Amino acid sequence: MAASSSRSFRRWTFPVGLLRCNCSVLADLGTRQVIVVDPGDNVSRGDLDRVVALLDEHQLTLVAIAITHAHIDHIGGAAGLQARRPAPVLLQPADEALCAMLDEQAAWIGAPPPPRVAIDTPLGEGAPLAFGGYQFEVMETPGHTPGSVCLYLPDESLLLAGDTLFAGSIGRTDLPGGDSQKILRSIHHKLLPLPETTLVVPGHGPETTIGAERRGNPFLQ
Repeated sequence: MAASSSRSFRRWTFPVGLLRCNCSVLADLGTRQVIVVDPGDNVSRGDLDRVVALLDEHQLTLVAIAITHAHIDHIGGAAGLQARRPAPVLLQPADEALCAMLDEQAAWIGAPPPPRVAIDTPLGEGAPLAFGGYQFEVMETPGHTPGSVCLYLPDESLLLAGDTLFAGSIGRTDLPGGDSQKILRSIHHKLLPLPETTLVVPGHGPETTIGAERRGNPFLQ
């Protein structure tokens, strides 16, 4: 589990589900408000137990479940978490078609279909996404999926990149709705202009920085 804190901010990030999606729990310990980003695929109930136990341990109130894109390994656990800790589920509307395909997506990875999830609030550029005294900047970054977003927290120099940018790689574009030109445009126009010390938490795998990816990511040279 990766954890970080400054002032009242606290972050926990840990892999969940069959495909080890990085789930992030971000809290303002001053107000006890928290956002969960990408709660996984719902295959292992133990993963959701871990998230709920973390909320209970720190007496946190869940204010939103934010989804970076509608692949099952990121959104499949949203309904289960919402049932245990009611909060709106946020998704970029361009991924609603993928969200409607969760049964089919489950078959792709040999998993049981997750509970259906209703999208309560659209997530896009200019949309409010806040917890306590912290405000995300929502960046629309289509390419991995039509509605992929990245979530930037400038106060903490933190980027939750979903499956758009990885350490030394970029998101795959061979699944329905993927577009290799769009993902490169999203990365070059939206992500690489961020400060080079920005910490990048990708949807899977190790953390990196914007500077490291500018210099060493072979897909971006």
